[in-house]
Amino acid sequence: MLQEDEHILSLLASNDEKSIDLLFDKYYTYLCNVIYRVINDSDYAEDIVQEIFMDIWKKREKINVQTSLRAYLRRAAVNRSLNHIRKQRMKFDDDEDAVLDIESSTIDGQTTMEKNELERRIHESIDALPPKCKLVFSMSRFENMSYQEIADALGISIKTVENQISKALRILRSAVQSYLV
Repeated sequence: MLQEDEHILSLLASNDEKSIDLLFDKYYTYLCNVIYRVINDSDYAEDIVQEIFMDIWKKREKINVQTSLRAYLRRAAVNRSLNHIRKQRMKFDDDEDAVLDIESSTIDGQTTMEKNELERRIHESIDALPPKCKLVFSMSRFENMSYQEIADALGISIKTVENQISKALRILRSAVQSYLV
């Protein structure tokens, strides 16, 4: 871990408000960019980054960074972005359900239900992936990072990235197998 990041974490642990300023100065723009690549909305990206910093301050005494502070913050940003997308999708689905024409055919209703069920199953399966596998898969699919970028960010080999992606795809294929018939 970088010495500057260790310093920020030690200030956080000692309840020094200067730590949030340092964290903000060093990572705000980076986190906004990470989130923007996932949700494509700069206003929400800024809001999410603010929420991350607020949560870090609230949990400052319990934070345990195992990798680098940058990777920890990136993971928090990606998770928040994915949660935001899920909430938006749920909101959209609720709006869509409210305006469904009751007289639509049973076939259209059945197709919509199957599609929604498949999407739900895929998201549940992604959420249920082992943590490292989920992280690598999310970075690849939701952040459009190359295998090399993922390997560099996580400090692992490209072969490990490939193995984790293969594992994730195998699990997801198995989870949706009944929908593919």
